[in-house]
Amino acid sequence: MGTHAPAGWASGHASLDAELPGGGWPLQTLTEILQPPQSCAIWRLLSPALSCFTDRGGVVFLIGPPYQPHLPGLVQRGLAAHQVFWVRCASQAERLWAAEQALKAQAVSAVLCWLPQARPEHMRRLQACATRHPGLLFAMRPAAAAREASAAPLRLLARLSAHQARLEVDILKRRGPLLTQTLDLSLPDLPGLRDRSDPSVPRHPAPAMSWARGHVSSIDHVPALDRLVIG
Repeated sequence: MGTHAPAGWASGHASLDAELPGGGWPLQTLTEILQPPQSCAIWRLLSPALSCFTDRGGVVFLIGPPYQPHLPGLVQRGLAAHQVFWVRCASQAERLWAAEQALKAQAVSAVLCWLPQARPEHMRRLQACATRHPGLLFAMRPAAAAREASAAPLRLLARLSAHQARLEVDILKRRGPLLTQTLDLSLPDLPGLRDRSDPSVPRHPAPAMSWARGHVSSIDHVPALDRLVIG
C-alpha cells in the first residue's frame, strides 16, 4: 500500500498510522477530514500530531474555524501557544486565499482550513499548492461532502462516540486498497477543547491568553517563524 507513499507524520494513534500510507499524516498532500455537524472530533484526532509538530518548531494555522478556538484547551492538549495562529475569515473566498498564502509562506507549518462550501475546483487548487508545501494541510468539511468528488488523496470521516470517550474513523479514500472497517480509537478524557457550541464548555472567562488574529488582508512571513502578522 505504501510503496510509493512519502513518509508520514505520526498521528499519535497507532492503529490509524497502521492504515495510513506512509505510516502517518502525509506531508505535501491535502488531507480532507469530514465530521458531523457540531462535532469536535477533529481536535481529538489531530491534537497528538499537532502537539509534536509545535514541539519541533512547526507553526499551526487555524483558518476560518466556525467558533473561536479555545486556546487554553489547545495548550492543555500539548500545543505550544506561541506557535498557534488563528486567522479569522468572513467568507469562503477569504479562507481559500488565506490557506494558499499560508502554504506559500515557506514556513514549516500545519494548515487547518474549514471549508464547508468548497467546490471540486477549490480542492484541486489546494492539492496543487500542497505539493509544494513541506508541511501538513487539512481541510475540514461536513460529513455530507462524502458524496462529492474530491482531489484530496486522503479522506476521512471522524466522529465521537455517544459518551465522547472513543473516536470512530472511516478512511473513505487513500492510496492503496479500500478499508471497509471503522477504526475505533480510544481517547483520554481531556476537557476544555470542545467547540463553543458544545453545552459542556464552561461559560466562565478563560485565562488571559493572546491570539495572533485579525481579518485577512495580508500575511507577512517572518523567517524566524516567531510571528505572523495578520492585518
